[in-house]
Amino acid sequence: MNAENTIAIAGFPVISTNARMLAVHLHQTILLHGKEMLFFANTNFVVKCRPLLEQMKRDGAIIVNDGVGMDIAAYLSGGERFMENLNGTDFTPYFFSGVSRPLRVFLVGAKPEVLSKAASHVSHKLGQMVVGTCDGYAGLAKYRADLPELINRAQAEVVLVAMGNPAQEEWILANRQGLNANILIGVGALFDFWAGDKPRAPDWVRRVRLEWLYRLGLEPRRLLRRYTVDIVRFLILCRKHRGDGRAG
Repeated sequence: MNAENTIAIAGFPVISTNARMLAVHLHQTILLHGKEMLFFANTNFVVKCRPLLEQMKRDGAIIVNDGVGMDIAAYLSGGERFMENLNGTDFTPYFFSGVSRPLRVFLVGAKPEVLSKAASHVSHKLGQMVVGTCDGYAGLAKYRADLPELINRAQAEVVLVAMGNPAQEEWILANRQGLNANILIGVGALFDFWAGDKPRAPDWVRRVRLEWLYRLGLEPRRLLRRYTVDIVRFLILCRKHRGDGRAG
């Protein structure tokens, strides 16, 4: 991706792009047998993944913007605008819809019953070839050391990791060198949505960029800190590291 099209958010070099250009880049990466890591940065990502920033920059991770908080931070840091809002829930099926053949996909994370339904969705709804899964509980505990070998043996081209921030980013960064897969993506709660375990906000709520409020209403106990205390931490980080991570 073009490093010139980045907006620095609390030191994170977040690429300003759109779904079409990002998908084309990832399709080309697979075609050319390259490797990419893709992370969707929202306010929670910036707070939780701060210790991983230097490694992400060093390893060339693609970081894109997810959520209205990132747009506000971009505006406050210099009046800049992201080209398009991107999130794993919408982008991942869009990415799969543009491939010329089914891709070999390995799913990591979530509860076993959720993972099974998510794998079925990838196969039957998205038309991809699921070559393996590992849940984020007993499965990950059992196969943690051997998981990269299992993924390589399955000849996976795309690995979707759903563990939440920062666990999924830590796992991807720790294992990327040992994996032959072309694309590694941190997808957060995506498996829960695919499995029907968590509902998505109605279309009109998403259009007005209030999906975060909808999710807070559904899971107030789990998400209250994220949208109160962590938002304050996010704004402090943005102010403290304003200008860090700019291209050039």
